[in-house]
Amino acid sequence: MIHLFLPLLAPVILITLALAARRTPGLRPGRLPKQAEWAALAAFGVSALASALLALQGPGTSPLIGALGVGLSVRLDAVSATMLVLVSFIGWVVLRFSATYMDGEARQGAFIGWMAATLAAVLLLVMSGNLIQLVLAWGATSLCLHKLLLFYPERTTAQRAARKKAVIARASEVALLGAVLLLIVTYRTTDIATLLANVEPTLTTLSAALLIAVAAVLASAQFPMHGWLTEVMEAPTPVSALLHAGVINAGGFLLIRFADVMLAAPGVMALLVMLGGFTALFGGLVMLTQPAVKTSLAWSTIAQMGFMVLQCGLALFPLALLHIAAHSLYKAHAFLSAGEAVKNIAAIRRPGPVAVPSARNVLQAFGVAIAIYALVGLALGFDGKSVQAIALGVILIFGVAYLLAQGLADAAPGALTRRTILYAGITSISYFALQMAAKHVTAGTLPPVPHPGPLEWALIVLALLSFGIVAIAQATFPLWAGHPAAAGIRVHLSNGLYANAIFDRLLNGWSKRSQT
Repeated sequence: MIHLFLPLLAPVILITLALAARRTPGLRPGRLPKQAEWAALAAFGVSALASALLALQGPGTSPLIGALGVGLSVRLDAVSATMLVLVSFIGWVVLRFSATYMDGEARQGAFIGWMAATLAAVLLLVMSGNLIQLVLAWGATSLCLHKLLLFYPERTTAQRAARKKAVIARASEVALLGAVLLLIVTYRTTDIATLLANVEPTLTTLSAALLIAVAAVLASAQFPMHGWLTEVMEAPTPVSALLHAGVINAGGFLLIRFADVMLAAPGVMALLVMLGGFTALFGGLVMLTQPAVKTSLAWSTIAQMGFMVLQCGLALFPLALLHIAAHSLYKAHAFLSAGEAVKNIAAIRRPGPVAVPSARNVLQAFGVAIAIYALVGLALGFDGKSVQAIALGVILIFGVAYLLAQGLADAAPGALTRRTILYAGITSISYFALQMAAKHVTAGTLPPVPHPGPLEWALIVLALLSFGIVAIAQATFPLWAGHPAAAGIRVHLSNGLYANAIFDRLLNGWSKRSQT
């Protein structure tokens, strides 16, 4: 029983750090940066120890510290343990990086304090054992993040981005609160584990699932409410790393945590597939048109979150959790090393001519990629794999085919061809291996993938066709890039199809009305 309370120690350490930072909020706050690093490392150690005890003693929910269903409780299982370790590890890395990056800033101490408070709120969110704690931690995360986004309050672009994020955050909080109230009224409990064990496909459950989906997609920067995520670059780089590698995953965590509720609403799941799939394609294409590194990374996050929402819509919750972990680690490294990467690329001698694949090479690449995927699947066993998981693997292999097309180009050196084919095989093997590992780790915590019905089959076919067409278009882009229409498409994509501009206009109108 004691191991169930252990995760609470991690946010307590970080809250203590945040309170200590209030004493020295200014420039070079003594030993506070080093204390912040050690506090974050301690929080990571607590999370890792709790995960180890979970493996030994099994999942469970701690007794409530409170009354009448309101208070603190910890739900420790595969989902919360994964998120605890992930968030605390990234928090440690970011705070360690911040000690040097923020050195000399006028409000360095205040920055450390709000960073610690944000991490503590996220940890309380992912370990929530009851609905009230979940809602309060969800709101606290947004409020603490708002302080970080406005670290340079005099910058107009920072103010605009923070205001956009605040509007989206309040809408997300209202949706989540509505879902929680419906669930409490329907199931007469605030305990999340008890609720999930008794889910029934009623109208109120369906309504709650819809509101949970709304809260999740708003928090995950899905189209068309995605613009704020591309404009928060005025905040310090450590904030971008924490946001894109940690806080943005709250929407995905919400869908995964309430997987049983979501499965009771197939129509809502279908909407997630369509919205997530479109956002993934949209974000991926816009990303390729961005000249700035950090802006390109922001659009990459939008695309990745869209793909994660697509996975949840297909009921592939274990794979969505795996995706969150992999994307977080990659994106934290990408943001923290962005400056160094630019310097390294600029120092490299410009490469020679690039081998352009022909249409025949592209078709060969897709054929080879699918053949490799089929051979690996037959060797490792398609048996026991859901149709949704197999289809998702095909979508991932489309990305591998894009790389294979470069290696199979007529002018490509043989070493490149062999290397890309090898990478295609490794990717396929890794997908099946990680899928089996994720399924094993989350067995008993997340529900199994249901057999697809006619609606699910239609969505799977639509997703395969959509991602396949876009992958072919990307692979053959050099062949049609000179067409006049290509320049127009690039301009529209670089502006995000103007969805963000429309939201700017609406937000400005709301601001003016609020002042009159």
